[in-house]
Amino acid sequence: MLMIFWVFLQQPDLDQPSLPTVQHFLDTISADPKKAKAALAVLDAHWQPGYTAPLIDLIRLIPAPSEERSSFYDLESNTWIETQGAERTRQSRARERVIRFLSQKTGNRFGQDLDRWRAWMWSLPYEPHPEYRQFKGFVYGQIDPVMRQFFEREGPVRIRLDEVDWGGVKVNGIPPLVQPKTLNAEQATYLKGEHLVFGIVVNGQARAYPKRILAWHEMALDQLGGQSLTVVYCTLCGTVIPYLSVVHGRALTFGTSGLLYRSNKLMFDHETGSLWSSLEGKPVMGPLAAFDVELDYVPVYTTTWAVWRTRFPETTVLDIETGYQRDYSEGAAYRSYFATDELMFQVAQKDQRLPNKAEVLVFKAGTDGEPVAIALEALRKRKGLWLERGSGRLWVRMDSDGFCEVLQPLEVDVPSPEQLHWQDEGYADEQAKLMWKRLPSHRVFWFAWYAQHPDTELIH
Repeated sequence: MLMIFWVFLQQPDLDQPSLPTVQHFLDTISADPKKAKAALAVLDAHWQPGYTAPLIDLIRLIPAPSEERSSFYDLESNTWIETQGAERTRQSRARERVIRFLSQKTGNRFGQDLDRWRAWMWSLPYEPHPEYRQFKGFVYGQIDPVMRQFFEREGPVRIRLDEVDWGGVKVNGIPPLVQPKTLNAEQATYLKGEHLVFGIVVNGQARAYPKRILAWHEMALDQLGGQSLTVVYCTLCGTVIPYLSVVHGRALTFGTSGLLYRSNKLMFDHETGSLWSSLEGKPVMGPLAAFDVELDYVPVYTTTWAVWRTRFPETTVLDIETGYQRDYSEGAAYRSYFATDELMFQVAQKDQRLPNKAEVLVFKAGTDGEPVAIALEALRKRKGLWLERGSGRLWVRMDSDGFCEVLQPLEVDVPSPEQLHWQDEGYADEQAKLMWKRLPSHRVFWFAWYAQHPDTELIH
């Protein structure tokens, strides 16, 4: 659940211009009723549907009257402070004041149900207030000044900012593992055979990233097979994607912004401060968003330690001694989130053909990169299937150990894939490596993929 806090946002008084400014939106929740009334009058006189977004952002910071918790997050002391009596009443009045104004201007009667307000808002064409980017930066800058810088840097915005959420932590509040220590397979006595790992092979070198470790850090900046990797784990999306950390010859160092877009973590690069979609590997705001750049990623396998170690006996694996104090026991991280089909953060679009957290194998097909999702359960039953795409035929398979791969034949006359014994790195033998190209693919929760790609093809 989004960490909700109440903070009195106030800047020095400004001269009243003819059009609403960031300050007018902030003043709508002012402790001074006259100032709040004046601000709402300006909004009323120049009302546009795009003004809904900053108002919704503000009232989401204020606890609803029905909430049992009566506290707000004090940013100066970095603690929760109990509020009773007059302070609680003031908060409720500010929230109700803005909701009443929104109801009058939109004709909606959603009351305190902010999920309905947000769903309606997202159904509208995205035509934000001209200073919405600055507003968003100011609000999140109260949480962490570094967050404000993401919004202040030059460069286009390629996403709807009204769908950007605070994930509940500051910048790098979930600390990435930087050049993590590794062990060989024999030394990793803390792992049991059934424990889940994410396996990667780069230039013949294999490494396992245990879920029990990566879930607490959501990112590992690593070196493998002579390549710099940014291994991203979006826990909410249920996906791991290993990216090459070099774009057009330039090495980038990534971190966790503390922000989300459609329940997908936004990462950032330290070199330019651009925000990136971790699910897409593309910059979405800031200097690099002005260019057509995209991170290359390598295949990843989700399997058990026993299977991975058997297939790759020379593998290395992350050391459990990370330098951080965490409960690295199997399944400890996000236990309650994985236990249900409920989401932690609202998304604009969902598809009921599969449960929210059903796993799908996803990849981009054809020269246009058409998104494709295959339900893991369907693939498990069929073991393999041919797909015809504009770029040719693709073979998608899952073996008895749960290894999933997308392979493209490089020759017209290739051995029938159903007859081959697939093994290391997805190939039957050295000759097969010359006949098949393995395409990047990864597992992800259905809701997360659909939220980013509502036009995706689903095979289930």
